[in-house]
Amino acid sequence: MSLSDTIRKTLVPVRPEGYPFIAVFFAVAVLLGFLWSGLFWIGLALTAWCAYFFRDPDRYVPVDDGLVISPADGEVSAVGPAVPPEELMLGAEPMLRISVFMNVFSCHVNRAPMRGRISRIAYTSGKFLNADLDKASQENERNGIVIDGPHGSIGCVQIAGLVARRILCWAEDGEALMAGERFGLIRFGSRVDVYLPDGAVPRVATGQTAIAGETVLAVFDERQDAIHAVRR
Repeated sequence: MSLSDTIRKTLVPVRPEGYPFIAVFFAVAVLLGFLWSGLFWIGLALTAWCAYFFRDPDRYVPVDDGLVISPADGEVSAVGPAVPPEELMLGAEPMLRISVFMNVFSCHVNRAPMRGRISRIAYTSGKFLNADLDKASQENERNGIVIDGPHGSIGCVQIAGLVARRILCWAEDGEALMAGERFGLIRFGSRVDVYLPDGAVPRVATGQTAIAGETVLAVFDERQDAIHAVRR
């Protein structure tokens, strides 16, 4: 491997949405440095953390229509039946819900759990409770998308947390997404819920670490077809 390849693999790209925050962190570090040099180094460390927070690494996405891929990095905080938020219009019956909680050190770029076409995007204002709480699914500020895929309609909900104050979703209604494709970002601590129709079988347990675009959360069949991966 050449030196340039090594550097390219070591330096993870940063989302453009993070540049203003990184600039502010660095400017504050410089100003604090005029007061005391020790504060500059503390500010510089926080600037490095901010850049790390907005990292956007490539992922190798398993390509198979029977797989549900994690939309977020973090810890699987819930696996079980739950009624989807009313604004998704997925009905009043419980669906399989798998929740992934992101802390402030997780990569916060969100990815599509399956391929399909977006049939609904619904933003709902709300509270900023700890996103790890079960009631955060219904009470917190959130943005939900419904993806019509090979196995029916699934819901994917970005939920703000204690620190998060902005949910970004750059996907548009009617847009076609590939599994693992980036569709949004939540700033500073949050959670993503996936609601799956009948036939989905979970393949993760609470407490397990998930990697966006790579970890298989659930399957819709037990086929043993060869699965390949694509870089996204």
